[in-house]
Order: sequence, then C-alpha cells, then structure tokens
Amino acid sequence: MPIKQYNPTSAGRRLSSVNAFTELTRWEPEKSLTEPKKKTGGRNHTGWITCRHIGGGHKQLYRKIDFKRNKDGIKARVEAIEYDPNRTCFIALLAYEDGEKRYILAPQSLKVGDVVESGTSLDIEKTPGNAMPLEVIPVGLELHNIESHPGQGGKIVRSAGGVARLIGKDSGVATIQLPSGEVRQINVKCRATIGQLGNADWANIRWGKAGRMRYRGIRPTVRGVAQNPVSHPLGGGEGRSGGGRHPVSKWGVPAKGGKTRNPRKNSSSKILRRRMTVRYGESVLRRR
Repeated sequence: MPIKQYNPTSAGRRLSSVNAFTELTRWEPEKSLTEPKKKTGGRNHTGWITCRHIGGGHKQLYRKIDFKRNKDGIKARVEAIEYDPNRTCFIALLAYEDGEKRYILAPQSLKVGDVVESGTSLDIEKTPGNAMPLEVIPVGLELHNIESHPGQGGKIVRSAGGVARLIGKDSGVATIQLPSGEVRQINVKCRATIGQLGNADWANIRWGKAGRMRYRGIRPTVRGVAQNPVSHPLGGGEGRSGGGRHPVSKWGVPAKGGKTRNPRKNSSSKILRRRMTVRYGESVLRRR
C-alpha cells in the first residue's frame, strides 16, 4: 500500500501523509451488508463517560464482517476490495455461488476475481483468504482472524498488516506466535484465515494536524502532569516534577512496565511467552 505525500502548501500539510488507496476497487459499500452506527461519545447507558478521548468524528456506516467464516463447501469470488472506516485494514466483498454476499477482512495478496472458500477438509488449498480449523493448517503458515474459542468467530489478529504464525501442534492444542511476540496456546478446533492482512503501511501514515484525528472521532489527551492534583495522581507540583512517582493512569494503575494482569485469569496458563514491550526506550521481553 503506497503512501502519498503532498507538497507543503500549509503547516498541516507539510509533514502529513495519506493513504493512496491504490488497492481499492470500489468506494460505495454493499447496502445489504451495512447498518447505522450510532455515536456514543464514550458514554454508557447512564450518560457517564466510560471511555475517554472519544467524540465527534465523521458519520459512518457499519459494515457487517463475516468473522466466523462458517459457510463451508461453497466457493466465493472476490467482487471488490473496499475501504472500511471502522477498522484499519481493507475488506473484501465475496459473492458465493448460491448468491449470498459477505464481507471478510482482506489479506495482502487477495485480488478481484480470486476464489476463496472455507471448510474443515484437508483438501482445501492453503492460499490467502481461505479459512479452516488450525488442525488442518500446516505448521509455519501465516494466519489472521483467529478464533480464541471454537465457533466464536475471529478475535485475534484483525488489524492492518497483522500476521500470526502457527509454530506447533500437540495433543489438541495449537501454539500461535502473535504479532506482539506473545506465544499462546489455542484449541485446534478454532478457525483461522491464511495470509497476512493488507494495508500494512497504515502504521506509517503521519496525520499532520489535530483536525484529522478529530475526523476519526479522537479527542485530545491531556498529560497527567499538566493537570491539577484533584484530577490526576501526577498532577500539581512545580515545573514538570509530576509528583515524583512512577507513571500511572488517572486511576493509579501503572502505565509503563507495571504488571496489571490478574494472575488468576483462566487464560494465563495458555500464555507460554508474554508479549514484547518497550520500556525506557528499550525492547524488553516480559515473561511469566
């Protein structure tokens, strides 16, 4: 995915870049696969803000994505590669042989006219876009849209450029290496889709000005040390002292390097190696 750079005609344009969208083949979504999306402003049903820094943003339609990929035995042709404002990766419109249409997350090499399918048979081709249980996927292949529980639908590795790798299978359990470096065990009955997700250069886009973030519905974030003592644990003090304590969130939860995961969480035993984190400018591997 190429990134487009404009001439510096203004201060906001000077250091910004945009997605060239050269992979897209259609701009209008399939109406039967969309539904209205209501803005919440980060507020719950009682009106309290439960997720900060959300508000405004451009009006959006939600595209219904087939994360389960459970339409087995019927092949589908890729009709279009489209933009989805609700996620960072592109989506692909599939037209099945029985006339049904569905959206899926678009792998990197998927093109219009390609044929994809899903199922549990060993005969299914291991090509990008095909979905199948982990038990029939060869070790070493790249995956995305991975289920955490059989039949639940893909929950893991769904963002732009995301890719996981199947590194082992034993006694009904598959071992997956996630993009963060975490190594996790998953039931071999869980489904996954072959290939790496497209739009990998999304992370390299420079937004350039605050207004482009507001279009996306993201409001400003104020540093804790710049707030009053009543508003944040790091607030108050003279200069940039920050109260002389380790970085924490607004509610006192460690923000950089502190362990916050519940040690009694059920899935803790399924994590063989924890994710890679960046602490004080260095990459540190966190283990159990």
